[in-house]
Amino acid sequence: MTVETEALSQPWIKIEALVTNDDASALVNFLETLSASETARSISRLSPTIQGQLLLLLEPQEAADLLYELHEEQAADLIEEVTPREAAAIIHEMNSDDRADLLSDLEQNEADAILQVMDLEEAEEARQLMEYPKDSAGGLMMTEFLAFPGNHTVEKFLEDLQINRDRYSDFDVQYTFITLEDKTLVGVLSLRNMLWAPRNQLLEKGMIANPIAVGAMASLDDLINLFDEHDFLGIPVVDEAGRIIGIVQRDVVREATEHRSSDSFLKASGIVGGEELRSMSLWLRARRRLSWLSINIGLNIVAASVIAFYQDTLASVIALAVFLPIISDMSGCSGNQAVAVSIRELTLGLIKPFEIVRVFFKEISIGIINGAVLGFMLGLVAFIWQGNPYLGLVVGGALMVNTIVAVCLGGLIPLVLQRFGKDPALASGPLLTTVTDLCGFFFALSFATLSLPLLTN
Repeated sequence: MTVETEALSQPWIKIEALVTNDDASALVNFLETLSASETARSISRLSPTIQGQLLLLLEPQEAADLLYELHEEQAADLIEEVTPREAAAIIHEMNSDDRADLLSDLEQNEADAILQVMDLEEAEEARQLMEYPKDSAGGLMMTEFLAFPGNHTVEKFLEDLQINRDRYSDFDVQYTFITLEDKTLVGVLSLRNMLWAPRNQLLEKGMIANPIAVGAMASLDDLINLFDEHDFLGIPVVDEAGRIIGIVQRDVVREATEHRSSDSFLKASGIVGGEELRSMSLWLRARRRLSWLSINIGLNIVAASVIAFYQDTLASVIALAVFLPIISDMSGCSGNQAVAVSIRELTLGLIKPFEIVRVFFKEISIGIINGAVLGFMLGLVAFIWQGNPYLGLVVGGALMVNTIVAVCLGGLIPLVLQRFGKDPALASGPLLTTVTDLCGFFFALSFATLSLPLLTN
């Protein structure tokens, strides 16, 4: 394998060599040839020592650009490899929203150490943003925006842009917001429209008055709905007095939506301690997984005890062993469908956590229909295989009853969890599967015990 081929297939080897040789210029040029995913993969292959040296070899702005390419958890791990003062210099080059997000992902003591050496104004602003929930307008907003009094002329506005071009260079400028002296939001102007307006025109003459704005505590779902309804690139965020305090961009909301979906998938799969990457500490990853698995093993022991209690029945009708996993698996699938519908309706605001009775009757109806159909199909297979209609009634009836239980639990557990402030995604995956296994074993074996004389003849 040539050096060039190795650099393409294993770019982290090239990066490590450049870092070791302190070749900053070549390192920057090489990083620019990598995609965001390749950069993230390469950084994860480097040792913590090389990662820290890598950040220090880059200029603060270059290091900040590198962190933008990485996943939030990965960026947090990387920034922890340098001193608080070195980290503060890098974080200084970030936008306000990214700065607050990165600090929030750090351990509390690490974040505090960095905040103590940051610029006082930047540190205070970061602390304020970190107080908002991550999936709220305040948690997603950036505080870099343009705001001018309505009595400014277009010419004065353009002059200000020219004079402060270095300061505004990092702003993602799409709109100009018109405010009163106390920063109360009264209007908005598109920057594109400003370029064609007469130079002597007052800003208030061309503005859209009373623009749509959201409060800092507006939820991610509220923002999603607003961007779906309006073709905006950004929405201003205001405080209780109507003063503009930031702006939420469409792209940021889209990224937050994708992150929430990914987070829900992980929780549904039993990763409930937070985001996990294999580049993280071994003990942290083990602890997060065990926090769920240790609970789940208790539920599985209960499920296994049901089989142990009915072991005589199972020994007498060994054919039941073939159908037990089918009963539990099919019921688990039905339950997960109900979970998905409940989570979706909760997200869209179509149901509230207290509407348990309504959801129960909706789910029990479909559970009876689907349970009857699935139970008939499985019972027919059991009858054809063993030639015993009572075996068909036992396994078919167990599947039917367990399907009804599964869809009711699947529909209701997300509501109960949300009512108590827990993530509804915890209802699916291992939790619901284990419960439906337990119930399926119980129904099949108890029905078989009651019918044992008919099954053994």
